[in-house]
Amino acid sequence: MQADLFAQEIQQHWDLPGGELTLIRDFLPPALHETLFDLLLGRLAWEQSILRMAGKMVRIPRLNVWYGDQNAIYHYSGIRFKPLPWIEPLLSLRELIEHQCGRKFNSVLANLYRNGEDSVAWHADDEPELGKDPFIAALSLGEVRCFQLKHRHDASVARIAIDLPDNSLLLMGGSLQHNWLHQLPKRRRVNGPRISLTYRWVRPAGSAKD
Repeated sequence: MQADLFAQEIQQHWDLPGGELTLIRDFLPPALHETLFDLLLGRLAWEQSILRMAGKMVRIPRLNVWYGDQNAIYHYSGIRFKPLPWIEPLLSLRELIEHQCGRKFNSVLANLYRNGEDSVAWHADDEPELGKDPFIAALSLGEVRCFQLKHRHDASVARIAIDLPDNSLLLMGGSLQHNWLHQLPKRRRVNGPRISLTYRWVRPAGSAKD
């Protein structure tokens, strides 16, 4: 991809205790960004997953869908997610994001927050198949939502709150997933939808561990 695609990006970086975090604003060029949200909204096979939480099976407060290589199987809260085959524009977006990050991704978890009532609770993306120090690239489209982080082991470390604007790319690296939790809380004043595409490398099923 041409370097001038990224000429307008504005980066903000946080050197956190035990982790790295970077936010890139205006990531996609206007010609791609302006139609992308509606395309994803209509084309992805959105569903409301049922997960095991506190011993009960509950519907998560958002829609999601998992795409990726055939062997990029993901386990979360006792559920086995087998990816749907790659489709456009997820493949083209993967190429752009890989170019930006200098990393390879074999899967993407798409989340649709329909309004401010949809959310995701405190968690870390630290499942074994994500490897020793998972690197996650999250593209945000649509409504601005607040992304919050707190340290897992030291309550004296200040919490962080970041507004994730439309067309922004959040990069989470280092040992962030082992040392920090993150959430996207409810915001009742938010009426519109937000799509999050979180690109990841999942250890291929049947391969050796790190």
